[in-house]
Amino acid sequence: MSARDALLDAYEAILIDEGARAATLEAVASRAGVSKGGLLYHFRSKEALAEGLLARLEELAAQDRELMRAAPEGPARYYVRSSVWTGSAFDRACIAVAQLAQASTPAARDMMVRMGEAWRELLMEELGDPAVCRAILLMGDGLYYDAALVGGAEVPAPGSSGSLEELLEVVDHLVELARTRRGTA
Repeated sequence: MSARDALLDAYEAILIDEGARAATLEAVASRAGVSKGGLLYHFRSKEALAEGLLARLEELAAQDRELMRAAPEGPARYYVRSSVWTGSAFDRACIAVAQLAQASTPAARDMMVRMGEAWRELLMEELGDPAVCRAILLMGDGLYYDAALVGGAEVPAPGSSGSLEELLEVVDHLVELARTRRGTA
């Protein structure tokens, strides 16, 4: 792992664990095990750290969109299934950037909006129904919101009330509803 990635990992972890106010240059350097000078060699400011994290998320989001587009189960099921916290690099970057967005970082808010628009476009390609698309997006957002509140929420086990499989059954019903409303059932 490069020093730059280690610094971004440290920044991400502080944002997730403690919030944006705690993510000082000193705290990031300490968490990464480097001097402040070492951090400044890679990132000249806190804004540069945020830009680095946003670039990381942009790359991970592009990869996720490709996976969503190619998912054999379809974009809607993929979106909801992947909205569950797994601790992946994408999960961690999303939650960290969401922390920045909540701390009034305009570029982070813009990134979150762009990601949401890209997901909506892929869902609309599959569903063709704005209301069903919105329901699917809100379902995924709810799963991610829960994760953001606790730094990685667990979804109940299959067979228990509220399991992911039960949510995916609801997604299947919504996809069928969209098809019926479009007249393609």
